[in-house]
Formats: sequence, C-alpha cells, structure tokens
Amino acid sequence: MLEIQKLLEVMRRLRHPQDGCPWDVEQDFATIAPYTIEEAYEVADAIERDNMDDLHDELGDLLFQVVFHARVAEEAGLFDFEDVAKGISAKMIRRHPHVFGSAAERAHGKQGGSWEQIKEMERSDSGDESALAGVARGLPALKRAEKLGKRASRAGFDWPDRKGVHEKIQEELDELEEAVGSRDAEHMEEEFGDVLFAVVNLARHLNIDPEKALTGANYKFERRFRDMEIDIADSGKRLKDFNLEMLDKFWRAAKKRLG
Repeated sequence: MLEIQKLLEVMRRLRHPQDGCPWDVEQDFATIAPYTIEEAYEVADAIERDNMDDLHDELGDLLFQVVFHARVAEEAGLFDFEDVAKGISAKMIRRHPHVFGSAAERAHGKQGGSWEQIKEMERSDSGDESALAGVARGLPALKRAEKLGKRASRAGFDWPDRKGVHEKIQEELDELEEAVGSRDAEHMEEEFGDVLFAVVNLARHLNIDPEKALTGANYKFERRFRDMEIDIADSGKRLKDFNLEMLDKFWRAAKKRLG
C-alpha cells in the first residue's frame, strides 16, 4: 500500500498547476483515453510474447493510466482512486457469491449462471433495459461486434446454426457487390461493415475469438512476407522487379517453408 500511496503522490505532483509537468497538467479524460487503450494493448502484447519483464513494466504503465484518470476525476470533485478501488472490490464480491456469499452460496462451489444474472440486474439498475445495454462503444470494433452478437443471441435473436450465418455472409457480399457497382463510397463502406459484422457472427458460432484469429493471420502474413522479401533480396532484385505471377511463386515458396 505504501507504493500505491507513493504513486498517487507522484501523480498529484505531476498535475500541480504551478510546480507540475505542463503536459500532464493540460490533459483531460479524452486526451488520456488513447494512451490508456495503447497501454492495454501493450500489456496484451507482452503476454503474447511471453516476456515477463515487459509485462511487469507494461502493467505499471497501465496502472499509471488508472491513477491519471482518477486524479483528473478527483480534481473535478467526481471521485478519487480510493473510490475506484472500493467500487471494483464491491463489484467483484457481488459477482462472486460462490466465493464471498452465504454458506449456501459458497457450498454450491461454482459460479454457474450467476455471473450473467448479476450483470443483468446491474444493467437493469442503470435504467437501460435493452439487451444490448452496457456494451461499451469504445471497444475495438471486432470485440464490440462479438459482444453485441452474444447479447442478441441470449435474447433469442440468432441463427439456430452456422448455416444461416453462411447464408447471411453471402447475402452481405452480394449487397457489397451492388454497392461497388454504384460507386457510392459511403454505401460501399456501410455494406463492407455488414460483411465484417456477419463474419464476426460466424466466429461466434464457431467459438472463435475473431480478434485473436485476425491477430494470428496478421502475424502469419507478416512472417511470410518478410521471408519472401529476403528470398527476393538474395536473388539480387527487388519486389517491383517482378510481376504478380512471379511474386506469387515467391509467396508460395515462403508459405511452403514456414507453413
């Protein structure tokens, strides 16, 4: 706890109007938010790379973001870091009756469906009765699409199997082709978004995390492309010296080498 207090004091000093850091002083919730998101991704990246030294550092950076937001809120008379800690402790205790609840709840020994039931009660308390209430708009688009699909499914609005999703994807692809034919940029963007949303629903039906799947595809493409670049450089030429047919041969060779 002493280190937490030290961190809070560091933040207070950085935000001091006269003696603080000019950059830190001029920040607000909106300007800090992109850094908060960036730090969360860097935590995930350190975990993906299994680099515990980096994870140690990145968790500190993410904690600093929480402290920063809490300090801005405290200065505005909204809440402080202690309120944040108190709130999340209360929430976790409330959502884990099998751990913190009555003897009967603890004896049950598992979470079961209580987590979602409790979250449903919390959402109803917020005044928003929609089945989609609480799906944050600031989430990455793929993750938000996944959550919206799950919520709609729990409410009974879903295809019975993935065959219906395949048909929906084809329907959206056909509509995208129509939009491309119209040369209406806004319409094309809208229909392309519908295709992506339908593909995310297919991932949900297959129990695939679309964000993780796309991250893997990005990594695979980059690894193969870099290997192809090395192969071409070894030939004494550059990518632009070859036509697409020849580049495809280099690509297939890299794919065969790397899998």
